[in-house]
This record gives sequence, C-alpha cells and structure tokens, in this order.
Amino acid sequence: MFFWYVWIELREDFMNKIKTFITAAFLFLSFFACAQQDQSNSISMKQFKERLKNDKDIIVLDVRTPGEVATGMIENAINIPVQVLEQRVDELEKYKDKEIFVICRTQNRAPIGASILNANGYKAKYVIGGMSVYNQK
Repeated sequence: MFFWYVWIELREDFMNKIKTFITAAFLFLSFFACAQQDQSNSISMKQFKERLKNDKDIIVLDVRTPGEVATGMIENAINIPVQVLEQRVDELEKYKDKEIFVICRTQNRAPIGASILNANGYKAKYVIGGMSVYNQK
C-alpha cells in the first residue's frame, strides 16, 4: 500500500512538471512566432538601391560572415559580422553622424545589427530583403 501511494505521488509530480514544461514551451514559441520585426528603422530594397545610385558617400555595413562576403559584396561596404559587431562598433566611430545602412543575406541579422548600432548612438537602418533580394534582377 505504501509503495502504491509513493508511486501515485511521483506520477502526479512528474505530470505536473510535464504540464509546466509544455506550457512554458508553448508560451516561448508563441512569443517568437508572433514577434514581428520593427520596420520603423528599415529601408525598402527599392529605396536602398536608389540611395546607392544617387549618393556616392552612402555608408553600408555588411554583417555577413567572411565566407558569405566572399560570394560578393556591395562596393565600398564595410564588413563586420553581426556576431562581433558589439565588440567592434568603435570601428564605425567616424560614421556616427551619418546614416548607416545594414545589410545581411536574408534580413535576419541586419535588424540585429541596426539595433546594436542604434543602441550605441548611431543612426542605422536595415535593408529589407538582404543580399538575396539585392542580387535579383
């Protein structure tokens, strides 16, 4: 009888932990599934290409990895991978008074890069679509 009682208690404890885990996982996934990128600090690809064409002093920060950049990069762009941007943000100090356009491969890392720059007092916008859209005709 005692063992039966212990087994039921352990089973109930285990089930409560499973329920808690499932609830937490659901909330976590719901948060990220519903989260949308703030596009107030973004620029469309059309607007970006127009700026590139008309402004020879435009500052473009490519936050892709060196391996990705080896496949092609916008002329005169600065490459600092997003993974090390916080540590290397001072390299952009001379551009602090200018608008910086941040681009990556598919627009996943560019908003992060723009956020890092904006948090450090820069004026940054990320390019919607990334290099995958930029390279399309």
